[in-house]
Amino acid sequence: MHKIPIIHKVTMKKKSKLYLDLTSRIAEESYCKRLQVGSLIVKDGNIISFGYNGSIKGFPNICEENDVTLDSVLHAESNAITKACKSPISTEDATMYCTHACCVHCAKLIIQSGITTFVYIRDYRDRSGVELLIAAGLDVFKATEVEQH
Repeated sequence: MHKIPIIHKVTMKKKSKLYLDLTSRIAEESYCKRLQVGSLIVKDGNIISFGYNGSIKGFPNICEENDVTLDSVLHAESNAITKACKSPISTEDATMYCTHACCVHCAKLIIQSGITTFVYIRDYRDRSGVELLIAAGLDVFKATEVEQH
């Protein structure tokens, strides 16, 4: 298992802190009850896409039934990447900021989209996504409010 570098938010660049703060605000738009996730893609200092977890286009805004996530729910990272596909700006060499570590399925999309850096705030229940990102050579960082010694 890889050790993920911890970056203290106080030592981060001002814009990086802003991007992470925005992911939390974006997550609030999610209709999901169990976990609200927000994601932001930044390239050359510009926000090129964002996403939050929720139902795919044309489906009701219901994410869970009996505490089980529905198959019609799209993760925040996937949502941000698919929205970026509609843009003329490539995600190649971009950075993704996210409220949570990604799952393995989103990690595959992140890798294939050419994103080179992934920064997140909170761990996900499964580390396989960030492990795959690291194995693929992406820079992965966990941001924290509290300095770790």
